[in-house]
Amino acid sequence: MKRRGRALRSLLITSICSGMTFGISSAADAADSYTLFEGGQVRPLAISQNGRRLFAVNTPDARLEVFRIGEHGDLRHQQSIPVGLEPVAVAVRNEHEVWVTNLLSDSVSIVSIDEDESAVVRTLLVGDEPRDIVFGGPHNSRAFITVAHRGQNIPFDPQLTTPSVGRADVWVYDANHLGADLNGGPINIINMFTDTPRSLAVSPDGATVYAAGFATGNRTTIISEFAGIPLPPATNFQGVAQPQVGLIVKNDGTHWLDELGRPWDPLVRFNLPDKDVFVIDAYADPPQLATGAMGYYQGVGTILYNMAVNPRSGKVYVSNTDARNNFRFEGPGVFTGHSVRGHHNENRITVL
Repeated sequence: MKRRGRALRSLLITSICSGMTFGISSAADAADSYTLFEGGQVRPLAISQNGRRLFAVNTPDARLEVFRIGEHGDLRHQQSIPVGLEPVAVAVRNEHEVWVTNLLSDSVSIVSIDEDESAVVRTLLVGDEPRDIVFGGPHNSRAFITVAHRGQNIPFDPQLTTPSVGRADVWVYDANHLGADLNGGPINIINMFTDTPRSLAVSPDGATVYAAGFATGNRTTIISEFAGIPLPPATNFQGVAQPQVGLIVKNDGTHWLDELGRPWDPLVRFNLPDKDVFVIDAYADPPQLATGAMGYYQGVGTILYNMAVNPRSGKVYVSNTDARNNFRFEGPGVFTGHSVRGHHNENRITVL
């Protein structure tokens, strides 16, 4: 029975995460074609603190689905609650309240959970494209939400064209004392020097929140058409001369180097920081980025997807891919001894 319950639960969870929509009334309805622009789910599932309910975002149908978890892990659908457009993450605050981030609506839905009839009791207008949410700080009473640093709902000038202003924000709320404004009165909006943020994680004691950018890069840039300087090999094996194309170089922290280790510093006159995962002091008043060398992690990856914290060790696990775009050649490596054929990036988990 336990094995069958786990299998059923796994099947239902897989169906939910793949965008299954409830309420299809007939085969004809199911066959109707439509175009679906679906936001990428970040934290699609959450379990209540007592372990009796499973919450799942139904992204294409703009709903939060509630399931009862049986004694043997079997699931029974209880409720379907309308929220904002394209919900991508859900977090449990307590037994009677969950928060849902709505990517397309630029909002957060606060849902009151009732045994018979749950409903959205408050909508917060936050920054652009909210993606993830966790609770931390004193008694886990503070909500942390990742959003893009753009003009939507921001109560200040976003300085979109100002150098050194990051493109990622974390909005922080005191969940026990929300303001009357449409944006709920965040107690702080933390700016981070990275690209559009995605995932969050919180330490077991709630004192530290980790926030990651999404497309954080790998410290590479391009030099246009080799700046008139041809690089070997000058021809291919047939003797055909190489075309003038761009060269990708990578910063090692001090110099801009090509794949052979040659410096190109005179042609790249800017610095490219590599800040991937940021550390937030959740107990500070107001919460803010940790200071010093532990304020962020570098070299985590090029595209950062999700994070999880080991509840025993406190180590952070980051699922990511790391691009090998600074290698020039596709093929067996006749000239340089290496190739990007079938190996254009690394799929990995980085431990912080």
